Amino acid sequence: MDKQKILVVDDDTNISELLRLYLEKDGYTVLTCADGLSATELQKNEAPDLILLDIMLPKLDGWQVCREIRKTSGVPIIMITAKSETFDKILGLELGADDYVSKPFDAKEVVARVKAVLRRTATDQKKSDEVRFDKLIINITNYELIVDGKAIDTPPKELELIYHLASNPNRVYTRDQLLDEVWGFDYYGDSRTVDVHVKRLREKLEDVSDAWSLKTVWGVGYKFEVK
Repeated sequence: MDKQKILVVDDDTNISELLRLYLEKDGYTVLTCADGLSATELQKNEAPDLILLDIMLPKLDGWQVCREIRKTSGVPIIMITAKSETFDKILGLELGADDYVSKPFDAKEVVARVKAVLRRTATDQKKSDEVRFDKLIINITNYELIVDGKAIDTPPKELELIYHLASNPNRVYTRDQLLDEVWGFDYYGDSRTVDVHVKRLREKLEDVSDAWSLKTVWGVGYKFEVK
């Protein structure tokens, strides 16, 4: 079985080498680079299984790198940064990051998060990669949302959210459950990021079909209701 490949993007060589040491000890193949442009090229050419991505980078910062990668790939991304403000966490989530680690960190914790994200990704891949309802197709492999026969441009986290809800029709999820199961980590902050994503999805899905709808369950959370 081939080793899983991790791309570490950080302009601090001490941090890159520390993470390389711990990840290789755990059996991963590790690639490193120190700027955002190199990161986007390595992602295209090497197809890593997961990316550990610093935010403060030369040439392209981590936000820009994440945006570029998410245009074509759903590869798991864990953001690593000295910043710990709630705004930065929300921005990372909305750009499609899967997890978030603040410096200073324990390298063992980073390895544990890498394992957790890869496990979750593997589980997601075992599910059916497409769900279909009247005038709606959600394909998680190609990251496509097709509404009434038209492909709708949808950011990765929006698509993952509607895919998760539609894969479990009529089940009610709290905001915290959605943050945990779609974004995939303990998020101690403002859960309004879920509300923002639901609002944007509603703008794309409203009045498309009478057979299903994205419903708010007041005081609880959300569900994909099928009639």
